[in-house]
Amino acid sequence: MMAQRLYEVCEQTWRPRAATPVGPFIMRDGDGGGKRVSAATVTGQYTDSDLARVETAMTDLGQPQLFMLKDGDDAFDSDLAARGYRVIDPVNLLIGDSADMAQNAPDAGMIYAAWPPLAAQNEIWETDGIGPARLRVMDRVDGPKTSIMIRHHDRPAGTCFVAIHDGIAMLHGLVVANWARRQGLANQIMASAAIWAQDMGVDQLSVLVVKSNAPANALYASLGMENVGSYHYRIK
Repeated sequence: MMAQRLYEVCEQTWRPRAATPVGPFIMRDGDGGGKRVSAATVTGQYTDSDLARVETAMTDLGQPQLFMLKDGDDAFDSDLAARGYRVIDPVNLLIGDSADMAQNAPDAGMIYAAWPPLAAQNEIWETDGIGPARLRVMDRVDGPKTSIMIRHHDRPAGTCFVAIHDGIAMLHGLVVANWARRQGLANQIMASAAIWAQDMGVDQLSVLVVKSNAPANALYASLGMENVGSYHYRIK
């Protein structure tokens, strides 16, 4: 049940430009914002013609034929595999207690939390491939949201985006500048996000992390976050 909630939290805190039913599929217009906002998902039983229709719709939109496979989509996953779709980017869904993660908070003077983000944050995001299209994804999010920036040696050193849906905060786009890595700043950014969530009356903080990202998975495990589900993509 928690995995199903987090799928929806992800949808609402990292918004596509549009999500349109195409038969028993939801097709997303990602506006160049990456796989998470561009992948189609299945909602029920489908026929070959249904699948062909959504594939054509993605192509007409100028997007790759890309699907997100969630827990429980096993039959569709097998069908796509047989049709030549390959797996990319398996992702873990993690969630933890905000109070536990808030314990490693940095000094208040090191943290800036507000929306919209500063130009310095956008520059840090840009180094990790989070450019204007993904910033538009953040802009589209309704409801409570913030950006967080941490300073180190009196310089902007890291940033993230956090938003809330269904009583759960989800953190996206955590990036630490190359020169400031291995200083524990990611841990402190997580703590700052957890404090913001608590201030908003939310006691759970969640993240999505690619399974192959061993350092990030180790960080989140050290913070007591629990793996409650997963998803992956298949691309034609």
